[in-house]
Amino acid sequence: MAPLTKAELRSGLLRARRALPRAVRDAEADALRGWLPALVTAGQTVCAYVPVGAEPGSPAMLDTLLEVGVRVLLPVSHTDVNGVGLPLQWGDYVPGTLIQAGFGLREPAPPWLPTEAVGEAAVILVPALAVDRAGVRLGRGAGFYDRTLAAAAPSAKLVAVVRDDELVDELPAEPHDVRMTHALTPNRGLVCLNS
Repeated sequence: MAPLTKAELRSGLLRARRALPRAVRDAEADALRGWLPALVTAGQTVCAYVPVGAEPGSPAMLDTLLEVGVRVLLPVSHTDVNGVGLPLQWGDYVPGTLIQAGFGLREPAPPWLPTEAVGEAAVILVPALAVDRAGVRLGRGAGFYDRTLAAAAPSAKLVAVVRDDELVDELPAEPHDVRMTHALTPNRGLVCLNS
């Protein structure tokens, strides 16, 4: 039997996430939030994201990061005239000021920082549909993060945020894929990957 394509994997993973009861998603989001204080240090910069739909996590994770004393940057996504995702820009997270944006996202209001601001981050929390033990991340396929993470500091922790069963043995990889250094799951916490 042929291995599943990225598109087939995405479809199955999204279907499984949508089927989860709200209570399970909320409990997993609380568990993820509980791991954050041990992951970051006051004074650091952390790039995070605002979850949409059934993505793991919650906006409360952002507030937890602020409570620990880190600067939180959130991604701002744009596309070119052909609809191709551009490298992400960044904005400081200020509670209560997020605006509605394309793709159903909530983002910081301008002014925005350039892509290179990701280089200030000690930890980058990256949304993912799955990640494998070698650090290969399966995203939604638009390429925003792969185009952006090349500007990350070599010492930065690149952390795919996934459900426990979305940390898998192997995913299809392409040369342009930026590998994650870690996964963060509700029950296992921070898991080192062999990237």
